[in-house]
Amino acid sequence: MFSALSVRNYRIYATGAIISNTGTWMGRIAQDWVVLTELTNNSAQALGIVTGLQFLPILLVTPIAGAISDNFPKRKVMLVSQSFMAFFALVMGITVLTGHMELWHMYVLAFLSGTASAIDAPARQSFVSEMVPRDKLTNAVGLNSASFHSGRLIGPGVAGLLIAAVGTGPTLLINSLTFVAVIVALLAMDPTQLDTPPRATTRGGVREGLAYVRGRPDIMLILVIAFMHGTFGMNFQLFNALMSTEVFGKGVQDFGVTGSVMAIGSLAGALMAARRDRPRWRLLLGSLSLFSLTTLALAFAPTFTAYTILLIPTGLFALTVMVSANAMVQLSTDQHVRGRVMALYMAVFMGGTPLGAPFLGWVGDQFGARWTVLIATVMCGATAIMVIIYLMRHDHIRLRIRRSWRRPLVLQRDVIEPVPEKVN
Repeated sequence: MFSALSVRNYRIYATGAIISNTGTWMGRIAQDWVVLTELTNNSAQALGIVTGLQFLPILLVTPIAGAISDNFPKRKVMLVSQSFMAFFALVMGITVLTGHMELWHMYVLAFLSGTASAIDAPARQSFVSEMVPRDKLTNAVGLNSASFHSGRLIGPGVAGLLIAAVGTGPTLLINSLTFVAVIVALLAMDPTQLDTPPRATTRGGVREGLAYVRGRPDIMLILVIAFMHGTFGMNFQLFNALMSTEVFGKGVQDFGVTGSVMAIGSLAGALMAARRDRPRWRLLLGSLSLFSLTTLALAFAPTFTAYTILLIPTGLFALTVMVSANAMVQLSTDQHVRGRVMALYMAVFMGGTPLGAPFLGWVGDQFGARWTVLIATVMCGATAIMVIIYLMRHDHIRLRIRRSWRRPLVLQRDVIEPVPEKVN
């Protein structure tokens, strides 16, 4: 489960990452609370716009950022991007602390910090393959997700306590300081131990990545799943805020608890994924289907306690979809274009949020918070069904159910698995 930590460079990186991830989730909770309670009167639409602006650069900048990560040392790219992210977090904290924050300031800062994150994302995703050997790549991807969701487990709860004790400004300032941990970790690495691929040619770099993906139907299919899951399913920053405040009438500490409880399931899913050598289609599509069922239960949760408990399996299946899709793309992509392919993956996975978050915020204002979760159920469930049908028709896959006296309906081991692993 933790074999990738035997690699020194990865062990150093993972230590800095978990500190930064905890701070990032503290910052997200504080940012959302500022928008909902200090800048507006619980406006779901304003929160959706802030979330959308934060992820809009991923749609606009990430393809170019992928070419940058393939043309320049990823470690140096991350040093620059992480420094800018720390600076924008510092500005946000100071502006809130001094009482000068206005809603349009938050819009601008969300967009700027999102731009730095968009440049960082492809380098960070593909940098994993340089730190660890190929046989430990799936484990490292799973541990990265475990680190992210460990921060998600700790950060929201700590943020809720800090906001109640000292306010949102100091909480945002602490987030800015946690970026230093990643910067120090990157500087402490041994560059000679990194498996750095040959640099791609700058001319036509983005086009080459697009052409590669167009020639890979298997990757295209994963990108469709990632887009639907990211655009409609992974908006729990919005779901939890609206359900906590509007439906159940809770405060900041309970809102923070929802993120921490969901992270329990997410962390479990990440660790389970880290144990696997290679994810398969049946795991990806099965997890997406179960995620749709748990969000359906969330939408009709009668009490805050029931909603909070249901977040655990929801986080588990949501994270399993994310880790499986990420690892399947990285393991099946040639190394010289991996940065650009991962840039496209991040663009479709997170780039749909600028479209989905404002739309879901509008739905929440017009029809109520429960409808925002129901949309996730419908869109992700429909995607799972359509992809299964596509694979059965185009890759000659048969869905077979085995009956036994112990388990009346048991899905056969190789339910969904394409005949060719890679299509040229």
